[in-house]
Amino acid sequence: MMRVLVLGAGGFIGRHIVTRLLAEGHAVTGTARSIAGLEAAMPGARFVQIDLAKAVEPEHWHGLLNGIDVVVNAAGVLRGPEMEAIHVAMPGALIAAASSVGLQRVILVSAISARADVPTDYAQSKLRGEQVLRASGLAWTILRPSLVYAEGSYGGTSLLRGLAALPFAVPVPAGEGYEFSPIHVDDLAETVARVTAGPGFAGQTLEPCGPETLSHREILKRYRAWLGFGRTRYLALPLPLMQVIARLGDLWREGPVSSVSLNQLIAGNAGDGAAFSSAVGTSPRSMANALRDQPAQVQDRWHARLYFLAPTIRCVLALLWLVSAWLGLTQGAEQTHDVVRSLALPSGFEDPLRIGASLADAGLAALVLFNRKGRWATWAQLAVIGGYTAVIGWALPGLWLDPLGPLLKNLPILALVLVHGAIADSR
Repeated sequence: MMRVLVLGAGGFIGRHIVTRLLAEGHAVTGTARSIAGLEAAMPGARFVQIDLAKAVEPEHWHGLLNGIDVVVNAAGVLRGPEMEAIHVAMPGALIAAASSVGLQRVILVSAISARADVPTDYAQSKLRGEQVLRASGLAWTILRPSLVYAEGSYGGTSLLRGLAALPFAVPVPAGEGYEFSPIHVDDLAETVARVTAGPGFAGQTLEPCGPETLSHREILKRYRAWLGFGRTRYLALPLPLMQVIARLGDLWREGPVSSVSLNQLIAGNAGDGAAFSSAVGTSPRSMANALRDQPAQVQDRWHARLYFLAPTIRCVLALLWLVSAWLGLTQGAEQTHDVVRSLALPSGFEDPLRIGASLADAGLAALVLFNRKGRWATWAQLAVIGGYTAVIGWALPGLWLDPLGPLLKNLPILALVLVHGAIADSR
């Protein structure tokens, strides 16, 4: 039995590594930015809450590393200001602390694109993190997986499912290439377990890959068939147009597409599945067999269809509140006067009430856009819509019977707010 510390244990890959190591009989401690529900979801493991982007000094690690035999670093972010800290500075601090506590082995889950010729911040920061580990003097093993997929999805595989589920036509980049050698996350987790138990892998850089190399379009076809959406047309988009769309996605930090994801696609993500299988002694399944053995369920189809609808709903709600704020400031004097008069309030309340409500609407627009998990945005919208409906409905009851439904329309808006609250958090 090994005592293993898994970094990024709450993530897509990290969770599968934790459960596989537990199944192998290891004592597992996992770190995550939020550990709520993790111990209940993965009984047998211990979890420690830590923000890896801030754990960039050796003293942050002394207590966590005591008694640990192996560290598995499965932490990573595709974009954002924390990339350098998580991929480079944090591992450097951990390595600096390792000598004082006797830690000897570190396994890094990197990326197949961590190469000098791939010009993305993601690939280059991953490469710098690898260099820090290689120079550490520890017994290290670096795993550079190709596309990692599972029955569930996150990040790139969620994007692929969302694209595969689009109606009418599926956009793909024009031209050849854009290849992957996809590996199932269970096969990657098995690889981590083998490397954890086998010190003979020290000093090796391995590329976990499946037995097939597939084009981007072929993967989309397989996902679409698996989801049961039938045949469709594939619309080849020129690369400059794809780059414009990706740059628009960059404006929204957590949008569905980005320049990084496009550049990672262009860089190529194929590897040698046969060489990997021989090096590790495993036989990863093909994507065709893995999808066949785990038929898609209705929740998979929901998720795929909602992938692009989720940011659309967020944008529509934010636009609704922005327009409401503008109309209140520029066109709302008469309606505010009617409400104030019906409630028998002093006329001096009219401008403060109108301006205050408009500022509140503008604040809600910002909250909808920037509250990543959607929790506070949902409660705030429910409260404001409920308050508006109750006050205006009491002051001007005739609006309930208005054929244009100015108050009744709040009911479907409330439903849309609840849907946004349910799907806003993509983690």
